[in-house]
Amino acid sequence: MPGTVTEPTQDKAEASDAAPSAKGKAAGKASGKDAKPSSAVARLAKMGLRRSVDLVLHLPMRYEDETTLMPIAEAIRRSGLGQPAQVEGEVISNEVTFRPRRQLVVKIADDSGELTLRFLNFYGSQTKQMEEGVRLRVRGEVRGGFFGAEMVHPTVRPVVPDEPLPDRLTPVYPATAGISQAYLRKAISGALARTPLPETLPAAVLQGPLAKLKLRPLAECLRLLHTPPPQESEAALADRSHPAWQRIKFDELLAQQISLRRAHEARREKNAPSMPRREDGLLTRFLQALPFRLTGAQQRVVEEIAADMTAQHPMHRLLQGDVGSGKTIVAALAACQAIDAGYQAAIMAPTEILAEQHYRKLSAWLEPLGVPVVWLAGSLKAREKREAVARVESGEARLAIGTHALIQDTVRFARLGLSVVDEQHRFGVAQRLALRGKAGSAEPAQPVQPGPDTVPHQLMMSATPIPRTLAMTYYADLDVSVIDELPPGRTPIVTRLVNDERRDEVIDRIHHAAAEGRQVYWVCPLIEESEALQLQTAVETYETLVAALPDLRVGLVHGRLPPAEKASVMDDFSANRLQVLVATTVIEVGVDVPNASLMVIEHAERFGLAQLHQLRGRVGRGTAESVCLLMYQAPLSPTARERLATMRETTDGFEIARRDLDIRGPGEFLGARQSGEAMLRFADLNTDAWLVEYAQEAAQMMLTRFPEAVETHLSRWLGGREHYLKA
Repeated sequence: MPGTVTEPTQDKAEASDAAPSAKGKAAGKASGKDAKPSSAVARLAKMGLRRSVDLVLHLPMRYEDETTLMPIAEAIRRSGLGQPAQVEGEVISNEVTFRPRRQLVVKIADDSGELTLRFLNFYGSQTKQMEEGVRLRVRGEVRGGFFGAEMVHPTVRPVVPDEPLPDRLTPVYPATAGISQAYLRKAISGALARTPLPETLPAAVLQGPLAKLKLRPLAECLRLLHTPPPQESEAALADRSHPAWQRIKFDELLAQQISLRRAHEARREKNAPSMPRREDGLLTRFLQALPFRLTGAQQRVVEEIAADMTAQHPMHRLLQGDVGSGKTIVAALAACQAIDAGYQAAIMAPTEILAEQHYRKLSAWLEPLGVPVVWLAGSLKAREKREAVARVESGEARLAIGTHALIQDTVRFARLGLSVVDEQHRFGVAQRLALRGKAGSAEPAQPVQPGPDTVPHQLMMSATPIPRTLAMTYYADLDVSVIDELPPGRTPIVTRLVNDERRDEVIDRIHHAAAEGRQVYWVCPLIEESEALQLQTAVETYETLVAALPDLRVGLVHGRLPPAEKASVMDDFSANRLQVLVATTVIEVGVDVPNASLMVIEHAERFGLAQLHQLRGRVGRGTAESVCLLMYQAPLSPTARERLATMRETTDGFEIARRDLDIRGPGEFLGARQSGEAMLRFADLNTDAWLVEYAQEAAQMMLTRFPEAVETHLSRWLGGREHYLKA
């Protein structure tokens, strides 16, 4: 079943072993008792702990030092330092009180003093465990409270006579409801004892490309991390800079790099239609009809894409280009090459505004050259949608442009040869695969050898540049083209920060810009808690500006407008029949109005860096000097201050992306790329990026020379989860 990890036969017993004493306790079912072990195994499985090796690789998030005891008086003296203490004492009183609320209050004492233990949530069994006269070992933070010096909800265990203190730090593991730390420790300890951990890094790799790393054996590192001796540096264990952590992180990165390379090779084994360029075809006529010349960067990436589409294995290329760099024309040229070869092309965008912008541009370019272009979106009326789907299925429509509607089951292509996914990070793996899976079965206009596994070429585009480290780590399976040059005539955008208290000055600035014939965007704040509240804010801002600027025409566009009304407003703004456009973030991508030279982003502190950069990119598309005003409400959080400072300091999308990665981390930055699966658990790209190049070199060597070690390594680290990389 796709998306699941199948458990090898030999591991079934091991999975059961993950639940200590499962067999003994399961017998309780016959006597009417709940079969707790089986439910525990199910909970472990939900955590991804299905095999013994999964338990072994479930590493502590922190440690508790239970190797020393402290007199109660000493623990009280050191209270307030925020450090946990471990003490032993005899229970001298135990009572349930009801003021100020129901709670269990236990007092213990040793030769040096007394300490109160307080429990707000407790069971009857706990009161029996802590009866008067019982000797307890407790661990927690001592602080002043209603009952004097106290510990609230400490860790408690009865003292076993002559039981020595632990000689190792006690691990604290990530857990879920219904799985206790004691249960996890026992399960992991059992897994460590029975699981063989043969070395997967061949000596030639360790002594070759990895010699400088001086990596310790994995088995030694795992045992140390699960039960470190107290002399190990707690700081190095906590911040994961310890040499044992370095080995874990490297092995994880190596598994990822191997899997990415294998996914890349697996795609190259599939068949795709070869689409050589035609000297006298649509592509040539299209280039001749363009009213402008391509930039050097555009010409370079067009050649890279054209070469890929000539091959008989599917292109899988990511086209990166900053806002306004001209990615759409590159996609159009790729579509022309596919159409020349007798195939259809499809362009899918995440929002209707962006998809419609593509449709308007490309149909204006291509329909005069005799290319039927069809528009497919969820907002189409039923009859219009049926007609569009029929044109796609018959092959009459050579280019289909739309939103997620393109991947609905009812949409079938006659012969899809190229799929283009714009703003690809907004789509999940399954959605991109769904478009690629619509190759169709009709014969192309020109004979090719499709083969049984024929899939279309795929071009993914992103205006959010991906930092090099992230590309190496998560996109190593893709070929990447970069448009690193803006078209001539674009003027740099000046970005200024403006306190919300100066709103009247901003409105005066708008009036001045409109008087000079320029147009203005006013973007309303992002309000995540409520789309309705965001809409209300947009409407209120619109009404305020209409009243403040009676001699200007002000429009309003937001996500809840009917598509026809939204299109009408955008048409009026594009044609300069509106001087000011109040908008929510629906204009983030796809809106191209060269005459708009001023943008106001209200409550800019609520937006992320990537979104601010995308919004700012709606201006600066003409020859006039463009300005972006970031209005903020003081006081700013440190993160918001850092974001806004970045926007003021640079317009370089790659630099912004690098800083965005630093602020947000790769999980958020990547969006739906991984569909929430198989993100790095241990390696952190902010601190461990330097390991990636070592992992890439080792991956190449192992794939070439040590295929058996590759299989063992992947089985250990991914356990069948490689599917997430194959989109």
